[in-house]
Amino acid sequence: MLARRKVYLAIPYSDSDPRVREERFRLANQMAARLLGQGFNVWSPISHSHPISLYMNNSNDSSFWCENSLAFLEHCDELFVYCIPRWRDSEGVAREIEFAEKHQISIVYWGRDE
Repeated sequence: MLARRKVYLAIPYSDSDPRVREERFRLANQMAARLLGQGFNVWSPISHSHPISLYMNNSNDSSFWCENSLAFLEHCDELFVYCIPRWRDSEGVAREIEFAEKHQISIVYWGRDE
């Protein structure tokens, strides 16, 4: 049996508007489901962290969440960047891309763009 590739799904999250964060959470879940359906093992930090952050009152603490997520990225085969509007402005996505480049993790840019 062939091992399924482990992918990390990067998508912008932080925003002062909780409705924007909720929409990005929904988009992350949809894309994670799509990737799982295509046979990938997926780590979707937004899918994991968004519900937890509601109990921690730190949804916009990008440094905290990024540090937690990078611990998983280092074990992945690929970084999938979901190119939704304003993804280029995301400090978290930029840190994830930088980390992947530094650790020679393949990067796939996927989806729509602004």
